Amino acid sequence: MHPYSIGPVTTMDVQVPNLLDDALGGGGRVVLIEDCVETSGAFVLHHFLKRSLSPNSSDAVIFLSFSQPFSHYDRILRKMGCNLVVRRDNKRLLFFDLLMLNSLGREEEKTSEDLLLSLYEKVHKAVEICSSPARNITIIIDDVSLLEVAVNCLSNMVLDFLHYCYSLTAEFGCSLITLNHEDIYSSLDKSSLILQMEYHADVVIKAEPLSTGLATDVHGQLTVIDKGLGGGVCNSGKICNFQFRIKDNQIEYFYPGSRT
Repeated sequence: MHPYSIGPVTTMDVQVPNLLDDALGGGGRVVLIEDCVETSGAFVLHHFLKRSLSPNSSDAVIFLSFSQPFSHYDRILRKMGCNLVVRRDNKRLLFFDLLMLNSLGREEEKTSEDLLLSLYEKVHKAVEICSSPARNITIIIDDVSLLEVAVNCLSNMVLDFLHYCYSLTAEFGCSLITLNHEDIYSSLDKSSLILQMEYHADVVIKAEPLSTGLATDVHGQLTVIDKGLGGGVCNSGKICNFQFRIKDNQIEYFYPGSRT
């Protein structure tokens, strides 16, 4: 099992309003979620997925999944009050199951570059389809590290693919949300991939363990860095930092020292 497999979060939900929503405000066009082995940031991805597929909007999501099948996300989001099957049938969710992308490339004798070019063409076409009628579109990539694995760890090709996706945010006004794992790269790799992703992001969300170690009533902390383009309370380059606790069916957010 992948070290970032999302098991315990299947019963999670995110309360609204909450500190995460407050920090995000209007959000940004490009959002990067970073986590680590000790603290998964998958629940933040679920939060964005539910928020983008709100029944009060006509927004659409294009989801590139390298880590989990559709059934996994459908099970999680149902417990959060969002039926992904209905959203998919209504053409508000286009889900690309890419767990076997590498194997497919070998079967079709495609190079890694061919695979990424073909994938980008599919994403571009999906954005064109979803943009008519005019509506907000969110592209979500659930695990950039597994995208790297699928193309034989060629980080430069992954960066090229992400640059193409960044261009869609300008061309169509859509949003791009990616999840990656900060602690799996060497210092050299980080400078060429993570730092590039951080540079292009309007908002960076870091899920980290507590600096003081494990606690029974606090499971980690989130740091939201908003560069000022999203209109949230963390704008103008400010940083919001708060802690969270994972419960059976929800996640509680609170400022350090606010719990009694």
